[in-house]
Amino acid sequence: MRAVIQKVSEASVSVGEKVIGKIGTGFLVLLGVEDSDTEEDLSYMIKKVTQMRVFEDENDKMNLSLRDVGGALLIVSQFTLFANTKKGNRPSFTAAGAPDFSNKMYLRFIDQCRSLGFQTEHGEFGAHMKVALVNDGPVTIMLDSKQR
Repeated sequence: MRAVIQKVSEASVSVGEKVIGKIGTGFLVLLGVEDSDTEEDLSYMIKKVTQMRVFEDENDKMNLSLRDVGGALLIVSQFTLFANTKKGNRPSFTAAGAPDFSNKMYLRFIDQCRSLGFQTEHGEFGAHMKVALVNDGPVTIMLDSKQR
């Protein structure tokens, strides 16, 4: 499982002209799933995302977590995180998980974040989406559950 986490002051995701998810302070999480992902990968990613300390404390040090600042999550499925660009100029996405499995893991990620008490908005799996954000910092973190 891979994720790109962006600390945002605001972010939204739209399908067509309709905004389907919107947050203020928090994380935009682009989430990619592969077929070999397990419950362990899912738990690892949720823990890392929700406990990541990249918000500034009173001394301007990145020391506070999403919970510490009352932040929200906007989760967007992103199979292109598994792009293979080794040959040619057209990426291959064969490493990305099968749609049914990936959607189940994506929905479980969302549900588990909500069950931890975080406001959690999301995109629409498999849809063409437009994502808007104001990256705060800028702070962008890449995670891969297979590289612990």
